[in-house]
Amino acid sequence: MAFSRWRRWICCAAVVVCTSAVWPQPAKAADDLDLAYRWAPVHYQDTDDTDADADYLTAVDFDGDWNAKNNWENQDDDLSRLRATVYYSVVETGTHWYIVYSFYHPRDWVDYPDFGLDTHENDMEGAMAIVRKDGSAYGKLEGMVTVFHTNFYSFTPAGSPLTDGEENIDGQLRMVSYDGALHPATFQEAKGHGLKAWNGGEFPGGDGVIYYPDRSVAEVPEHGNDRHVKYRLVNTFEAGGLWDHRSDSQTFASWGTFAGDNGKDNAANAAWGWDDKDDSVARGAMATDPARLTDSYFDGLGQFSTDYVKNAYR
Repeated sequence: MAFSRWRRWICCAAVVVCTSAVWPQPAKAADDLDLAYRWAPVHYQDTDDTDADADYLTAVDFDGDWNAKNNWENQDDDLSRLRATVYYSVVETGTHWYIVYSFYHPRDWVDYPDFGLDTHENDMEGAMAIVRKDGSAYGKLEGMVTVFHTNFYSFTPAGSPLTDGEENIDGQLRMVSYDGALHPATFQEAKGHGLKAWNGGEFPGGDGVIYYPDRSVAEVPEHGNDRHVKYRLVNTFEAGGLWDHRSDSQTFASWGTFAGDNGKDNAANAAWGWDDKDDSVARGAMATDPARLTDSYFDGLGQFSTDYVKNAYR
């Protein structure tokens, strides 16, 4: 009897090992940049006409240095430096790719006197694409979670199997045709730059910039109502880039929090510092532990792995 139980355990264990090893893998996997480009958002950036260029996307080092405490001052010195940039990172498990897109502005601002209560230097909000490996080079987009200040919002495209988990799904993720493929469409508010899925409507004030992804080209809007501007995708982990400056005291005041001394001090976060104020996952999990966040936010996950094949945040 003891031998029989032992033999059954061995057989069950073997089944588990075999099952867990057979994840759908693409015949020819895309590299990180191609994968990020495939699912990069067409991005609707609202602008406020009292200071439209303060709503333009750019790089953290747009002014030629990694000193985050001079970005507010330098934002409007030379608008030609505000070249559209979006940071991306790819984390991978056996069943999914998780692609984080980070959108940076030098100023989080208001158009009324606020005595430093609402404005702050530096602003980075973003979105995480959940892409299932289905045997194709680029997989299938199943959902997106976005950062809206201190809240996360979740969206799914038509046909997604994902359902409400610990958090409710907040709406539909619309897809826009660009460069021969459907891309998710995101929207970012003016001034405060909270980010959600685009609702399919016009900009609230009638003016805004529509940004389109590119592997290498970074353009500057001609004005606050420019409807076709290319943003360059930049790897968060590139040598000498954003992640490499994670412990640079000129750039970050603390782990994942940008240094800033205009308005409220040190009030903006990079992806590994993003935090929803009332969910069950740890601060920064959207970047560092996206499978855990996805498992928390959604049901209907089907075959699902939480073991990382690649995770440069760890």
